[in-house]
Amino acid sequence: MRVGFLHSLVRPEEKLLMREFGRREGVEVVMLDDRKLVFDLRKGPEVDVVLERCINHSRAMHALRLFQGIGIPCINRYEVAQRCGDKILTAAALAEHGVRQPPLRVAFTEGSALEAIEELGYPVVLKPAVGSWGRLLSKVNDREAAETVLEHKTILGSYHHSIFFIQKYVEKEGRDIRSFVVGDECIAAIYRTSAHWITNTARGAEASGCPVSAELADVSLRAARAVGGGILAVDLFETDEGLLVNEINYTMEFRNSIDTTGVDIPGKMVDYVLEATR
Repeated sequence: MRVGFLHSLVRPEEKLLMREFGRREGVEVVMLDDRKLVFDLRKGPEVDVVLERCINHSRAMHALRLFQGIGIPCINRYEVAQRCGDKILTAAALAEHGVRQPPLRVAFTEGSALEAIEELGYPVVLKPAVGSWGRLLSKVNDREAAETVLEHKTILGSYHHSIFFIQKYVEKEGRDIRSFVVGDECIAAIYRTSAHWITNTARGAEASGCPVSAELADVSLRAARAVGGGILAVDLFETDEGLLVNEINYTMEFRNSIDTTGVDIPGKMVDYVLEATR
């Protein structure tokens, strides 16, 4: 079996996955560097499946679409990358499938965004529709701050700032949960704890083991199915009313969660990729 390994930089996660593939008999890994690929829309590499591990969302999404267009199965699929890479599309998919998430609004102008913020009530969090690692997030506590942030985003004028994704701030008491879904199983979960309101591990949050309760598994799997399934990380908030889904990541980082959870995450990912071709 030939596995196409679509990547940008080779991070610790990619090295762990490559090592795991190397342990499997009869498996050959074909490295596909997205910085060097050229597509002609008619043929591609001679591989049985592509595992996507890109850093750049646009490259990942378009490469997956092109690979699928010539009949190569991809993990995750283009449709999943498209939904998960855009917070608005993720939120829409969750809403359509009845998966609970924090109250939110989407607006297209500075004026309508301010009205939406006032309707939700302070504090709120402004997020770019496309982005990761907790970058470009703004917690807005009052109208003066809202006016300032909205003006800055409008003047900056880039794609990341042209659409306003506004989410009600959820008081999470210093932590949230990231669960890991592989196919039809929620394989593990971690708490991410930080003194800062942003609890991404990329921003310094500490990871610790989180038991996979029946509720956590159920919400995580329903969220994963809502966006199309595959290999996903689901970020959740704990509230008095139960778990709320915050975001879903389709190219998850996991190196700090293996020892933390005691789960062989790369092994389960590789199992899933190899099963997909059978």
